[in-house]
Amino acid sequence: MTEHSKIPLPPTDGVRGPSLIERASGSFDFRTYAAPKVPVMPEVAPVPMAAAPEAPASEAVVPEAVAPVVEPVAAKPAPQFVGIPAAQQFRGTFHPIDRRHLREQCLIEPEGPVTGLLEEFRIVKRQLLQTAAESKAGRGAPNGQRILVCSAHPGEGKTFCAVNLALSIAAEKDNEVLLVDADFAKPSVLSALGLPGGRGLMDALADPDVAVEDCIMGTDIPGLFVLPAGNATGSDTEFLASARTEAVLARLTAYSPNRIVIFDSPPALAASPASELASHVGQAMMVVRADITGEAALRDAVNILSGCEDIRLLLNCTRFSPTGRRFGTYYGYKE
Repeated sequence: MTEHSKIPLPPTDGVRGPSLIERASGSFDFRTYAAPKVPVMPEVAPVPMAAAPEAPASEAVVPEAVAPVVEPVAAKPAPQFVGIPAAQQFRGTFHPIDRRHLREQCLIEPEGPVTGLLEEFRIVKRQLLQTAAESKAGRGAPNGQRILVCSAHPGEGKTFCAVNLALSIAAEKDNEVLLVDADFAKPSVLSALGLPGGRGLMDALADPDVAVEDCIMGTDIPGLFVLPAGNATGSDTEFLASARTEAVLARLTAYSPNRIVIFDSPPALAASPASELASHVGQAMMVVRADITGEAALRDAVNILSGCEDIRLLLNCTRFSPTGRRFGTYYGYKE
């Protein structure tokens, strides 16, 4: 199992921690099948009727109807839809999440007070969820419920943003979220949440006998599930580029229209899997760290993720707000 690196802690000398401002910038193969034919009633010869005695003029005699005899028709089997994965349920072990550990990592605390960080990610997620809903309705790019979180270089806060985004979406009343650690070389999602290691996405891609549903971990945070990166190989990019990848990813959202899948990707300019993951998602969120990420690096990273049609920028680690807004203060939160 690969070693999970820990997100560096923010300074605790009274200086305000990192903050976010805002972003800077299918069909199923049903086959052709006809509706079942209605059986044709066989012709029935008229049955002679015995003459009935004359009735008084005031009484009308109605002859009794004779029901035709119909041969039983064998029931046709129900049409089998091809290419649709069966509905999947997460079957992994459920683990509790230490809220104190989340606070130490400067992550959103479920059931906690409203903070500036929570309010900022509420703004961020709303646009992503709207795009996912439009994709579900057939508008825009497909696979809008899959969101890739990436950065140009390491240390720009992609895992911090991916975990907080997942925690924020898990609080939605009509959505659940699956956080996938797709940084196979240096996974850090499990350590950020305080979860144990285990089999993950790469194991399901490399071994057809491994069901991806069995690798998913449930948590005591309602609506939050986690899929580890799994055991790293020397062919991570090649496994992602195989035809099996789309089949595995389809099982994560099969018959679950309200499930959002977030991929914590490797840095685009540091590892090649990011470009392959971009071709399997409908949205990408590029984390840009203020005063660190250069324009040239950002342009190169966006070009690498060109397999995704919808790329957004998220500015991280900045204290400047041109509008002077301070999210969270309205609820009593003080910096």
